[in-house]
Amino acid sequence: MDVVPLCQSDIVGLTAKEFDDNEMEEDLIVNSATPESVGTVVNVDDVHEGQLYKMQADFKRALKAYAMKRGFEYTPTKCNDLKITARCRVADCPWRIKARHLPRFTQWEQVVANEKYTREDGSDRDSADASEKPLLHSRSDHSAAAASVGAAFFRDPHDLCECHPDVVLLATSILSAERVLRSLPLQRLRRSTLFVDVLSVKEFPKNLFLQLLPPHFDILCTHPMFGPESAKDGWAGLPFVYDKVRLADADDRLDRCANFLDIFSREGCRMVEMPCGEHDEIAAESQFLTHTVGRVVAKLDLKPTPINTKGYEMLLKLVENTCSDSFDLYNGLFMYNKNSTELLERLDVAFDSLKKELFGRLHDRLRKQLFESSQSLTGS
Repeated sequence: MDVVPLCQSDIVGLTAKEFDDNEMEEDLIVNSATPESVGTVVNVDDVHEGQLYKMQADFKRALKAYAMKRGFEYTPTKCNDLKITARCRVADCPWRIKARHLPRFTQWEQVVANEKYTREDGSDRDSADASEKPLLHSRSDHSAAAASVGAAFFRDPHDLCECHPDVVLLATSILSAERVLRSLPLQRLRRSTLFVDVLSVKEFPKNLFLQLLPPHFDILCTHPMFGPESAKDGWAGLPFVYDKVRLADADDRLDRCANFLDIFSREGCRMVEMPCGEHDEIAAESQFLTHTVGRVVAKLDLKPTPINTKGYEMLLKLVENTCSDSFDLYNGLFMYNKNSTELLERLDVAFDSLKKELFGRLHDRLRKQLFESSQSLTGS
């Protein structure tokens, strides 16, 4: 959607008295439209008197995104071919909004009569200075979980992207990362959006981002090297690896990246800046090896015994920790880290070498015993 500036003579200012709060005629919230039927929604951080929309549907979608991002709810009061009005759902809140059809331009003009809105908890917020809430999207319905942590949940990625988040955090499995990224309507995001991943491999998402994201998007690859089990007592001292793959040389964008990393730093994480390639080399010899040993031992179906040693208990704990993660994670560590194949080959060579050493000593012992027994018989 293009935002076309009006001449001063074409802008008609409205006051709160001009709003008609009659009974609702039609729900303003509409189903998600396709990119072909509705243009890019106006920047929801730039909602102002005189804003223009190509179609009525554009205004409806922008209003929905505007309210969701700021954490308040509105009630539509009028919707027809000539005018749309809405008010804050909180009864005594003065927030109102109106859009009207401009026949001369075949467009819709928006007017905000009062820029204060009220959240359901009764707190007042200035729409220009509102604190932002997290925005979540998933194929599964996690709306209840999102609400429990004060986040807004979107089933449709178009609705989320139209809220123009500053940071898009890709929190998926390794195997589904490309599919999820390709499903996002990137054209609806700001040109300065920062993309972040938290996958356990790093070269793969780095190359994926560089291949699929527009060149004006910022890219930060990260790996919090802990999970629910290892971090159950907090994040203090646990490593957080990151690589600033691509950041525009602008103070606000550099500050945004620093603020994101500071979330983990404030929790006590040990922040490690490391190139993606170096991370994968090291992770193959640490994380992938750990998971491999744990899953190999799991195949033995070992059980606790009355005479457990500390080492044996550690081995059982390793099985528990590694097998509590999905096999998709382990498979992703193998498929999307080229160093993992080499590690498995080295592991095979090491195991064969160890078996040869053991059986070699056994053969030497048996051979020695055989000759000693033969000499004893001959001598007698």
